[in-house]
Amino acid sequence: MHRVVITGAGSINPLGANVPQTLEAMREGRCGIGPLDIRDADRLSIQIGGQIKGYDEAAHFNRQQIALYDRFTQFTLLAAREAIGQSGLTFSGDLADYSGVVLGTSGGGLNTQDENYRAVYEEGKNRVHPFIVPKLMNNAAASHVSMEWKLRGPSFTVATACASSNHAMGQAFSMIRSGMAKVMVTGGSEAMLCFGGIKAWEGLRVMSKDGCRPFSATRNGMVQGEGAGVFVFEEYEHAKARGAEILCEVAGFAMSSDASDIVMPSKQGAARAISGAMKDAKIDPRDVGYINAHGTGTAANDKTECAAVADVFGAHADRLMISSTKSMHGHLIGGTGAVELLACIMAVRDGVIAPTIGYEEPDPECALDVVPNEARDATVDVVLSNAFAFGGLNAVIALKRHQ
Repeated sequence: MHRVVITGAGSINPLGANVPQTLEAMREGRCGIGPLDIRDADRLSIQIGGQIKGYDEAAHFNRQQIALYDRFTQFTLLAAREAIGQSGLTFSGDLADYSGVVLGTSGGGLNTQDENYRAVYEEGKNRVHPFIVPKLMNNAAASHVSMEWKLRGPSFTVATACASSNHAMGQAFSMIRSGMAKVMVTGGSEAMLCFGGIKAWEGLRVMSKDGCRPFSATRNGMVQGEGAGVFVFEEYEHAKARGAEILCEVAGFAMSSDASDIVMPSKQGAARAISGAMKDAKIDPRDVGYINAHGTGTAANDKTECAAVADVFGAHADRLMISSTKSMHGHLIGGTGAVELLACIMAVRDGVIAPTIGYEEPDPECALDVVPNEARDATVDVVLSNAFAFGGLNAVIALKRHQ
């Protein structure tokens, strides 16, 4: 069993165009949620989101690339460039053969779908661009990352709704630990903030019109966001031999299925994933100092997650810090676990716990230390990142401080 470490991180999301900007915003408790700037926003009941403002695709990609890259792929490529650049790796020969890409996304090229449905059904056009399928397919981002950096090892996309990124990173972790790969580029992305993407979520009646307030008694729903988080997972001895800067260690991973309801979460399913990640990492629950919660801001999720944490940790739950950064960047659906892993790295590496902002009033059913409104300095050695998806699919990652 090989040890696995993280040697590179990249992101673009509502809080920043890169990792330093994102972490600064998390430390400051800044909110990236605001009015949506999209076509036909006035026809939507929900008009807020965690949107990446001022994004200009032409500043990053040429016309031929834009014809091939949906917004979710663009975000992925930008985040991957930052992560791989930080890692200092170049891929050739045997290393390229033993390096791959596993990324998570739920919707894939939704912007491309939305635009072309309009063209065909609303505008009456009978032809679309010949590259529409390769642009909208869920594996487009993973494929383009593999091509840009010549990664010839195992590469694929995971789509498990809100747990997609965590499942993807868990698979990357397992591949390196087993010896199947030396390096994996992993994480996830999402770009659902288009008219059709938001209209579909409106139908679920779980969206807030005014903000995301996880664990607060005044919460009234989730808020969608967009963006990407990408990491370089690397076998420890390989990273050590080349003198790489190590951000933290990936210690364990577990997944479970509720097998009960397509939308309502299960305390038992969440608890099995949390316990499983600690068992896989061979850590005692008392060693966990912080949990980055799934924390969507819906009553069903928040209460179920808090109950699961209380059950798993018992008396230690009162000494745990648990926060939801979705309060700042919104719910990035398939990309959310990847962006949230940045808060986990910040906790074990920098000793800063990202806050749950927008917290207004305690909820007796969420009676945990949710790090309300302001970041906190704290030394923690082990953290967990929770992801609990529609469909009852759960994935939890454990990180350790690198000693």
